[in-house]
Amino acid sequence: MGPLSARLLMQRGRPKSDRLGKIRSLDLSGLKLLSEHLDPKLLSRLKQLQELDLSNNQLETLPANLGLSHLRVLRCANNQLGDVTALCQFPQLEELSLEGNPFLTVSDNLKVSFLLPKLRKVNGKDASSTCSQVENLNRELTSRVTAHWEKFKAALSPEEAEKAQADFVRSAVRDVRYGPESLSEFTQWRVRMISEELVASGGIQVREADIPERPPKATAAREPRAKPAALKRPDDTPLSLSPNKRVCTSSSSAHVEGSDGSQPTLEPLHFLQCHSKNNSPRDLETQLWACAFEPAWEEGQAGATSQTVATCGGEAVCVIDCQTGIVLHKYKAPGEEFFSVAWTALTVVTQAGHKKRWSVLAAAGLRGLVRLLHVQAGFCCGVIRAHKKAIATLCFSPTHETHLFTASYDKRIILWDLGVPNHDYEFQASQLLTLDTTSIPLRLCPVASCPDTYLLAGCEGGCCCWDVRLDQPQKRRVCEVEFVFSEGAEAAGRRVDGLAFVNEDVVASKGNSLGTICLWSWSQTWVGRGKQSTLAVVVLARLQWSPTKLAYFSLSTCPGEGIVLCGDEEGNVWVYDVRHILTQPSPLPAAPQAPTQILKWPQPWALGQMVTKTMVNTVVANPTFTYLTALTDSNIVAIWKRQ
Repeated sequence: MGPLSARLLMQRGRPKSDRLGKIRSLDLSGLKLLSEHLDPKLLSRLKQLQELDLSNNQLETLPANLGLSHLRVLRCANNQLGDVTALCQFPQLEELSLEGNPFLTVSDNLKVSFLLPKLRKVNGKDASSTCSQVENLNRELTSRVTAHWEKFKAALSPEEAEKAQADFVRSAVRDVRYGPESLSEFTQWRVRMISEELVASGGIQVREADIPERPPKATAAREPRAKPAALKRPDDTPLSLSPNKRVCTSSSSAHVEGSDGSQPTLEPLHFLQCHSKNNSPRDLETQLWACAFEPAWEEGQAGATSQTVATCGGEAVCVIDCQTGIVLHKYKAPGEEFFSVAWTALTVVTQAGHKKRWSVLAAAGLRGLVRLLHVQAGFCCGVIRAHKKAIATLCFSPTHETHLFTASYDKRIILWDLGVPNHDYEFQASQLLTLDTTSIPLRLCPVASCPDTYLLAGCEGGCCCWDVRLDQPQKRRVCEVEFVFSEGAEAAGRRVDGLAFVNEDVVASKGNSLGTICLWSWSQTWVGRGKQSTLAVVVLARLQWSPTKLAYFSLSTCPGEGIVLCGDEEGNVWVYDVRHILTQPSPLPAAPQAPTQILKWPQPWALGQMVTKTMVNTVVANPTFTYLTALTDSNIVAIWKRQ
């Protein structure tokens, strides 16, 4: 498609007219338009244009001077847009569609709300909740920039003050921080604007909320949730930026048992009901299954994580900022029940040849499908029909960003290569290996010291190991070794429902014996293998845990901190500091080691309702042990912060 012409605009405009100035609605969708094809001189002749459809093109930017001051509806879905600041030229805009622009982020959504004061709908949804979020962020940023100004000014002499104004703007952008990392682009953008306004006024006045007043609106309608349909597959509902219900925010310290005062204090920060059926606060039954912190993919930050966590349960996957408790994204798949989530990052090349880094979240569950969610842009960019039965757990390879293990109730573990999405953001996944199990696999764990060689799995029938080297000819393999945790009369075959490496060598596992978590050495165990198909683990220590007979309480670790975590049936979180075991292994003590801390569930908490009993079935912390997220069987996401 070449540059636009007046004849084309009259052909595709409504009402039909031989004068551009009378056209009120214009459809330019699907023409493969590039940004340079939008001629401002031509389009500015559309004096009465109120509705413009530019969807399904190849636009990377919008020209800044289109002259469409009366535009009320703009559709730009399925393009290559990477910036939204040019939208400020449409002050009358009420409806906007930006779906399918994979390089727009949640920060861009907030910019849209700030730039367009009359906006009522974004991507077909009410914009009022996002506007409220922007106003809260703006108020806090204004306060912080003003405080920074006072501190900055106090350090200057009167002669230096005038010359230092530009330095202040740079200083504010560098030093003023607030909110989640995923919103840093928006917050730095606003900090620059606020600080420049402050400097321009001579430091006398800065508006607390530089957002034009909007007409009052009704509260955003809650999105209904469809009942599961067994016989047909409903369309996936796209991610929403609407924040979900916060049950409560607590500033009081959690009740801690077993702490000697030298351990860091963990305080409950947020309790969220973001997976509720029909967003009902009365829903205390939706089961939450898994959560995972988003790694920090930036160069030089290996092993670090952001404060963003993904949770799954029921038909929803939520992405939450732990500091603020804001649900950044919510993805729904009616009829699904999500059991597992896992993160990776991919480098993709745009049609214009630009490289972009994507955070991709894989989610799977009851229907045997793996959904690949482009979190920043907010849509599902791929579905893999991985298994005929439910998928119990997912795990990305730590060394190959496109390699994904899926473990299913069909007693198979499959290694997939997702590949890199094409220009239409579609994945072409291929199957690399199939690993057969004798029982249902529950947890997956690549061996930390050789992740490309061996994979561990905790299963209903025990703990097994497979050779996963891709240079071997067999593409379908059976378990090479089954690990035995009991000595003497007790045989192998006990359920292992918790499995994670504490460091390069030490494995934490749970489920093989009541009331304990086992720490064992991979290297010391493996060196004695020989040709055996059953191998007794070399136990380094046992950790005291709940004596419950209930199963499927998943444990997790913070390898950099030497921490092991596990929930229980009473709503407690058991915290173990095992650094002394990792650094100076001693003979196996007769009695299990007691937990370093036990975090007690605060009650009452849920909207005035007393929850007399809840189980914490999953607990995960980021590697720096700054934030801890716990999931319950009563539909509550609990977030704790180390003080």
